[in-house]
Amino acid sequence: MGTLLEIKNIETFYGLIYALRGVSLTVEEGTITAILGNNGAGKSTILKTVMGLLDDQPDKGTIEFMGKRIDGKDPEVIVRRGISYVPEGREVFEELSVKENLQMGAYIRRDRAGIKEDFEQIYRYFPVLQSRENQWAGTLSGGEQQMLAIGRGLMNRPKLLFLDEPSLGLSPILVKEIFRIIPTIRESGVTILLVEQNARMALNISDTGLILENGRFVMKGKSKELMEDRDVKEFYMGIRSEESAKGFQRWKRKKRWR
Repeated sequence: MGTLLEIKNIETFYGLIYALRGVSLTVEEGTITAILGNNGAGKSTILKTVMGLLDDQPDKGTIEFMGKRIDGKDPEVIVRRGISYVPEGREVFEELSVKENLQMGAYIRRDRAGIKEDFEQIYRYFPVLQSRENQWAGTLSGGEQQMLAIGRGLMNRPKLLFLDEPSLGLSPILVKEIFRIIPTIRESGVTILLVEQNARMALNISDTGLILENGRFVMKGKSKELMEDRDVKEFYMGIRSEESAKGFQRWKRKKRWR
């Protein structure tokens, strides 16, 4: 195992908005790394910056994948290097079938036998996709579309898979299903960088966690240790300590009698 992705001190703007402020991040091969934070913290911006999807490339800093610079490269070049991106909101091709969507994920490949093997693997991960392979993607449920988006990303046979808010808009049952399969994907040899608001689920399956606020990382560590941190529990997992819970109850009583 070694360093697969290394981001050093990147700064990114959306127009005049300072989106990322000197962000540095290392992703080790064979791991699941989770980036946590509230809406607007800049989580998705990190992934889009790496993928070259923003009009303005980083104004400062470098991005290396497998020891080679990729900052400033076109998205297709980055995909060919071995990174796949599953975007927030899934963005499946609604008027193409499930099978055609998966084929689109393999558009840079020419190894027919390997593509056939990967179809079979995706269907093992998500059996419902096989039963719907001739169905238009736009008619699938939100959870099924998320499965399809992940499957499409895997059809590139990536070394590194970006998952951007995979739980967004899904029922708790479907969230559990999606998060059940992510470690299995890692076990197949795919390193994963996960951006997620559901801190409890993300930390439960990841090796390393980072918390982003206002474009800066404010906390990094092993996921198991972060799960035991009082501030992480209270502000990101909704678990109040006994002390803070008592204070909250006192606040409620005062408010009730005003």
